[in-house]
Amino acid sequence: MHEGMQGPFWRAITVFRIASVGYAAVLLGTADSYARPAVGWLVIAVMALWTAAAGFAYARFTGWLLLVVDLAVTVGCLLASPFVQGTAGGSVPITATWVAGPVLAWAVRGGRRAGIAAAIVVSAADAALRDSPAAIAGNGTVLLLLAAVAVGHVSRLAKEAEEQLRNATRAEAATRERERLARGIHDSVLQVLALVQRRGQELGGDAAELGRLAGEQEAALRELIRSEPVRSEPASGHGDGLTDLATRLRRYGTARVTVTTDGTPMPLPDWYADEVAAAVGAALENVRRHCGDGTMAWVFAESDGDAITVTIRDDGQGIPDGRLQRAAAEGRMGVARSIRGRIADLGGTVDIVSTTGRGTEVELTVPARRSSWLAGPPHGPGRTA
Repeated sequence: MHEGMQGPFWRAITVFRIASVGYAAVLLGTADSYARPAVGWLVIAVMALWTAAAGFAYARFTGWLLLVVDLAVTVGCLLASPFVQGTAGGSVPITATWVAGPVLAWAVRGGRRAGIAAAIVVSAADAALRDSPAAIAGNGTVLLLLAAVAVGHVSRLAKEAEEQLRNATRAEAATRERERLARGIHDSVLQVLALVQRRGQELGGDAAELGRLAGEQEAALRELIRSEPVRSEPASGHGDGLTDLATRLRRYGTARVTVTTDGTPMPLPDWYADEVAAAVGAALENVRRHCGDGTMAWVFAESDGDAITVTIRDDGQGIPDGRLQRAAAEGRMGVARSIRGRIADLGGTVDIVSTTGRGTEVELTVPARRSSWLAGPPHGPGRTA
């Protein structure tokens, strides 16, 4: 059975068909201009049977095969009208308004374009029965096209609204579950980690190191439960979903790493966000490896609509002059491959500014507009931090 916002459309089409069959029966029963009433009643019987069958079928599935059969049966009934009218002709074809049924069904199923295509097929069949092309518009061709456009547009809006409602419902459920877990973690795990950090600092020695690690994990866990869940949606033009880059970056937050974003979503394709986040992770790993665990680092992310810029700063000793060039010459490709290579593959740029004794700043810039995104992940040699 159809559920959601499109269900009423299919029920309305079934009611419209039933009313149209009744109208055709009234026409045949009251008008005396039909040459072969017996053939007319036979056509109406076919219309009534197909109305019942189509109503039953559309209530369960709306495949294109059913839609094509529906259109073919309707056109067949329409082409039978001359045998009912005879040479004298009737004022209205025996199918009357019933021929609009498949047009509406195609519009609901496939939108404006599908509805227009069905309207053209029905109108072409009607035109073949007409002696004068000028009579085509008066027979409802224009009305069929207008109905196809209007119903197709409203149906498409209903589909989009239903999808948005479904996404909002899922997001709300995920948020509630996240809040429930966060309360449990706050009342247990976070308090234990805070206690370990405090006691470790009091005891000193190896316990102090254990306390420092517990403090970092506490900060990371707090950031994890505070951050919004990752949001994905279909991306037009290819099958990738969109992910908020800010959410990915906030996961790097620890007691030694502060992550700050401008507060607005930064949507990127999933694999795109993965590459940017991996480059940021590689930069932070370089800070830890070359500057020591006690070095502070800051990650800033902002978007101006055209580009997303992520800046990683640290208060370490900086990079000595020529060290990056010597590392590349010696075959150590950490920065070149894990950071510059990733961002270059995305069509972005990397700027590294370092002053000896005053830390290092790494600025990553990648395109933020859909038109600038690549069609898929680049394929190349693996990168290592």
